Amino acid sequence: MELELHENHLPADLSAPPAVLRWRHRAISIAAICAVLAVIDALISHNFDYVLRGWLMGLIICLGFCLGGLALLMVQWVSGGKWGLLIRRPLEAMSRTLPLVFLMFLPVAFFAKRLYIWAKAVDPQAALHAGLIDAMQAHAIEYKRPYLNLEGFWIRGIIYFIIFGIFVYFLNRWSLQRDSDTTHGNWFWQKRFENLSGPGLVVYSLVLTGMCVDWVMSLDPTWFSSMYGFMFIVAQGYAALALAVLMVLALSQYEPINAIFRVREQHDLGNLLLAFVMLNIYMAFSQYLIIWSGNLPNEIRWYMDRITGGWGPIAGLDFVFHWVLPFFLLLSRDLKRNKRKLATVCCIMIFARFWDTWWLIAPNFAGDRRNLHFSVQELQYLFIPVAMVALWMAYYFTTLRTRGLVALNDPHLPEILEPEHAHA
Repeated sequence: MELELHENHLPADLSAPPAVLRWRHRAISIAAICAVLAVIDALISHNFDYVLRGWLMGLIICLGFCLGGLALLMVQWVSGGKWGLLIRRPLEAMSRTLPLVFLMFLPVAFFAKRLYIWAKAVDPQAALHAGLIDAMQAHAIEYKRPYLNLEGFWIRGIIYFIIFGIFVYFLNRWSLQRDSDTTHGNWFWQKRFENLSGPGLVVYSLVLTGMCVDWVMSLDPTWFSSMYGFMFIVAQGYAALALAVLMVLALSQYEPINAIFRVREQHDLGNLLLAFVMLNIYMAFSQYLIIWSGNLPNEIRWYMDRITGGWGPIAGLDFVFHWVLPFFLLLSRDLKRNKRKLATVCCIMIFARFWDTWWLIAPNFAGDRRNLHFSVQELQYLFIPVAMVALWMAYYFTTLRTRGLVALNDPHLPEILEPEHAHA
């Protein structure tokens, strides 16, 4: 299909360029190399527990890209805007990786007893007398047993994926139907997407809160935070948007994205990245301020585990990577209009998500709690997550090639095809 408007037009072929195949091959190679290194590390250290810990970290990162893409897709349908036309197909492709993320979840569920104290301590009092847990952990596990049990863990996990799968299915199916629809006007489809995405964002917030409580917060059954779910929601949008923008910047070198890519929309995406950085800062600081002002021992212990015993510099660097660097860089108007520099900021944000996830997960375990040390088995926090994310990226590139990169029948398409100087 060809659409001409002034000097710009869409090419006949709207599929992903051949470069995506090269990126997929590189991702597979990285996944294979890191998987081999992880196996060698496990054989040398004779420690399977660190493999599972690294796997959980990789699961949370891949889940963030997948569900963060779904959430941003729903936000775009509710809010509108030309920026959504640029990243809609990358976001849809992220959401369609949900089956792979489900497969990644299964090892965590199967080996839950080696990851979670509450799953291992079937009888909290017996575990307390055996010295496996302390009194506070025994009390928390016993009190939360109606929720923290393996049957509930499995059932809730499956329900979570079914719920998200329903939204992924309809949003992606309707998007294709809209492209080929010549009967209904834009109003029909816009209302349809809004009616699904509005309640969908509420459901997403509730279900994701359950996910992060089950899979991450319950690693330390003595701790809780009312801000925890909100922090994960924002963090997923933070990472998924950075990846989507990075993907669009890479694809803008080729058709068909090159035909609709303008500096104005690139600048808008840069502003959106800045908004997520600021929201991320707000959420993290709010949780810290609430716990600091409450000054309760069972809440403070969670932070002490992550700032003492050598973890202090890690927490400081997390603040720098996650917030300071991207915040001050994205304040620059010129940087947001420079492809290479904006791509660098996106890479920093994605790296920061790896760093922050490690800081959240590792200190939950006795060997790493208030005891930052570097040994052979600790490398599993690097090998396993990188291998999993590389595998996820390879699958993501595959899904990206299954449909055109430009959504047709979009009311913003004629405007975004106009030359850059049209509204100068």
